[in-house]
Amino acid sequence: MLHRALEGVRVLDLSRILAGPWCTQNLADLGADVVKVEHPQRGDDTRGWGPPYMTAGDGSEQRMSAYFISCNRGKESVSIDYSNPEGAAQLIELARHADVLVENYKVGTLKRYGLDYASLKAINPRLIYLSITGFGQDGPMADKPGYDYVFQGMGGLMSYTGQPDGSPGAGPLRTGVAVVDVSTGMYATSAVLAALFQRQQTGEGQHLDIALLDVAVALNANQGANYLVSNENPQRSGNAHPNCAPYEVFRCADGYIILAIGNDTQFARFCEVAGRSDLAQDARYITNSGRIENLPALRAVLTDLFPTRTRDAWTTAFDAAGVPWGPINTMEEVFAHPQVQHRQMRQTAMHPVMGAIPMVRNPMLPSNPNPLKPPPLLGEHTPQA
Repeated sequence: MLHRALEGVRVLDLSRILAGPWCTQNLADLGADVVKVEHPQRGDDTRGWGPPYMTAGDGSEQRMSAYFISCNRGKESVSIDYSNPEGAAQLIELARHADVLVENYKVGTLKRYGLDYASLKAINPRLIYLSITGFGQDGPMADKPGYDYVFQGMGGLMSYTGQPDGSPGAGPLRTGVAVVDVSTGMYATSAVLAALFQRQQTGEGQHLDIALLDVAVALNANQGANYLVSNENPQRSGNAHPNCAPYEVFRCADGYIILAIGNDTQFARFCEVAGRSDLAQDARYITNSGRIENLPALRAVLTDLFPTRTRDAWTTAFDAAGVPWGPINTMEEVFAHPQVQHRQMRQTAMHPVMGAIPMVRNPMLPSNPNPLKPPPLLGEHTPQA
């Protein structure tokens, strides 16, 4: 089972916020032993990123932010202040026996304490040392910090996300979750797994350099390719897709649904369900390219058509005809959805102080047959003198 794939792999987690912790949580979910190193007083910044907070079940004043809970499952927390020689020596000793070290400090910070890759490689040549930074280990901006929001803008994502110019609410818009951070954590996870596999062949570790800006640029995916092929900047198109149509949100008589037409056959089925088979024969709309070129006219027709039926009426007919569609759920509706419940996406980890902590299952893994290891309190696993 994958939840035991990394058994015996020791990970030293010096990362904070989201991208690094998302990576190390993945490694923990895959069975690695992850030790999260935190400052004795401050801890990970996200411990204070609330509300909301969970409060201790034992009546004490201990609390844990939902943000911290989201990305620190399965880890042990030790408090070490590496800015003093004793703390640095403790970290060096931990690194001597680690397989992977993950850090997201500004370039050069850890070198001052003998905790950079070159220093630790000298005592542990098999160490895989992952550095996550805003701009990478080199280049004209390597010394600058940055958060996810910065890179959603700088990497191009916000330039084509939002309502089109001239419409209500027009302007650049960020995503509702830190998508660059989370994606960086996933790229980092893949890089670590590849490095572990490569180490089996070479016996040597390596330094992995993952930059949020690089990830933000890569995340443009088809939009980036659209620009590289056409030399035209993608424009904000609201809820519409730049390459498929009709592929957007429509208002029905009693709410909204997503219509997601991915090919010409699906469009013909939709037109039949809608009682407008003539649209599928219209020369402007027969092909996807034609529908994109003539989208304003097609959208006007569909905008008038959808309010003639309720959501249930439309979606029942769509299901019968094999027309792709989707709801727009609140979080309450998400976790109440029968398919989400069947897939056991909501899980619980039991903490001796905090009690039952609600969690989201890692989609890489089936429902974990073993009890989930909860996120730790600050310094919970620091050895006592």
